Amino acid sequence: MTEAPEALLEAVLHEALSGLASSPKTLSPWLFYDELGSRLFEQITALPEYYLTRVERSILAAHADEIFRDGTSAVTIAELGAGTAAKTGLLLEAATRFQSEVLYQPIDVSPTALEEAATAIAANIPGVAVRPRVANYITEPFELERPDGSRILSLYIGSSIGNFTPKEATAILHNLREHLQPGDSLLLGTDMAPGAHKSVAKLLAAYDDAAGVTAAFNKNILTRLNRELDANFDLDAFAHRARWNAKASRIEMHLESLTAQTVSLAGKRIHFAQGETIHTENSYKFTDAAVTELLSSAGFEPVHIWHDDNRYFAVTLARAV
Repeated sequence: MTEAPEALLEAVLHEALSGLASSPKTLSPWLFYDELGSRLFEQITALPEYYLTRVERSILAAHADEIFRDGTSAVTIAELGAGTAAKTGLLLEAATRFQSEVLYQPIDVSPTALEEAATAIAANIPGVAVRPRVANYITEPFELERPDGSRILSLYIGSSIGNFTPKEATAILHNLREHLQPGDSLLLGTDMAPGAHKSVAKLLAAYDDAAGVTAAFNKNILTRLNRELDANFDLDAFAHRARWNAKASRIEMHLESLTAQTVSLAGKRIHFAQGETIHTENSYKFTDAAVTELLSSAGFEPVHIWHDDNRYFAVTLARAV
């Protein structure tokens, strides 16, 4: 595996020490995405229980041309948390049907995922120039290139915005808005809250699959701390837990300590009671009204919202105002 750069190791150390010293204990979900974590997440997106990727892909496939058809100038596409850009190809292909050259700027913490994305796009979508940027867009500054006369279409798909509290989500979108000009756009993917069309059981299964891939993904955060921070977490002493928090409208992922234990990390001793958890991820679920409120608070005006037939998922096109 690629050795982590010093600045990244410092960020991992800071996050681990601060999160595990808090009460309740937490670890930020960006820690999931080392090389192995990125591969495990790609496996998750193909699982039968994980409907989010398939449904969002179906929405993008059905409406990609609509997003670009009314454009009056060239579009450059920038994506936060791009990963391997598996679904983004649908949008890039649509963009090339309306303009001869497309600039794509994927931003992600995983250089391996970005390399895979750039290679696949170069091989399969002629006319797309890829300028990958390795950065944690949450904690690090980033720049967007704007060719003369072009608009920016920013992408934040995959329901990634759901990993953050409402306050954090607003801050992320507001920061993105600062990189945009009026008339630029955002395409936002959001998973919808349970209701008449979606049960809580369906939601929970998406985060606790029968094959145990999500459990391995969750535990890999401990493997990363063992490798990068000389920690000694025993993965068998922790269990993956997925919970529905109805009040907050979110799925929560936790790692539960199965016994009272003490873990060493970067020379620090961290104590766990039996049953104590590390809260590793939230996945907020939205209503249309909540999406509109979020976008408006960050400086965007919703233009169109598309759902799948079951209303499991939404993709919203919004303009920067």
